[in-house]
Amino acid sequence: MTSNIGWELYRSFLSVLREGSLSGAARRLGITQPTAGRHVAALEAALGVVLFTRSQVGLMPTEVALALQTHAEAMESTAASLARVATSQGEGEGGRIRGVVRISASEVIGVEVLPPIVARLREAHPALKVELVLTNRVQDLLRREADIAVRMVRPKQEQLVARQVGAIELGFHARKDYLARHGTPRRMEDLATHAVIGYDQPSAFVRNAGKALPGYGREAFSLRTDSDLAQLALIRAGAGVGICQVGLARRDADLVRLMPRAFAMKLETWVTMHEDLRNSPRCRVAFDALVDGLQKYIAAPAQGKMARARTQANE
Repeated sequence: MTSNIGWELYRSFLSVLREGSLSGAARRLGITQPTAGRHVAALEAALGVVLFTRSQVGLMPTEVALALQTHAEAMESTAASLARVATSQGEGEGGRIRGVVRISASEVIGVEVLPPIVARLREAHPALKVELVLTNRVQDLLRREADIAVRMVRPKQEQLVARQVGAIELGFHARKDYLARHGTPRRMEDLATHAVIGYDQPSAFVRNAGKALPGYGREAFSLRTDSDLAQLALIRAGAGVGICQVGLARRDADLVRLMPRAFAMKLETWVTMHEDLRNSPRCRVAFDALVDGLQKYIAAPAQGKMARARTQANE
């Protein structure tokens, strides 16, 4: 086995693994198909193994290839992190923040909450480039898949710097026109007669929610999707009753919160980054902007309740 194997061979290997063909990998990387083929053949020769077999649907990875995937992806993350650091040389000089910062967040947070925060960050630091990774998979900050992550669980790794920004409240919601057609559920038992929107495959979050909602399982759902964005879109479209963030629902005057005393779930929200990035100006300003923006987002529903209470008291 050859120990001195270039990263470009592993990069082509990962692309073939993801695309299922040499042509797809070549398009992904901006190289020619023969070059991608030579890279894979060279890697197989260097390792002394077969990585792919041909089938009617394309190139199929062998067990060895699948075993190598996680390690190759760690190399990919490190290479990307090196590139971000390299483009950030001189960051903070003369008070000007520059470089690239990569932020990971869930779909809903990334689409519905972070854009205005990122926009304000870029207005304050126009030379800063932001990469926003939207995934419900917990990005591994230790492997530098992202510089900063917004997470709904407290990080356990000691190498991470974490700041709790508050708890995002969830509740049942439905559109007014749906409720006009089907009636308003007053008790949890009433959901049995409604079109309930929920998951298809259980996740860690779903299992936690299940503890607070006995009987709130897959078979109870008339509409099933594992995409949080799709669930939110279905609620907004008036398709049924579903769980969404209270702060997001408040933006839509047509959405009504249901049974808030019977069900209210809080999601602890954290902004985290690797401790090695603590002194990086680009990461520090992004970290602070996320903390400030998320705290304001979380505080908005509570402030709205107080304002309504004051209005009612004055009437």
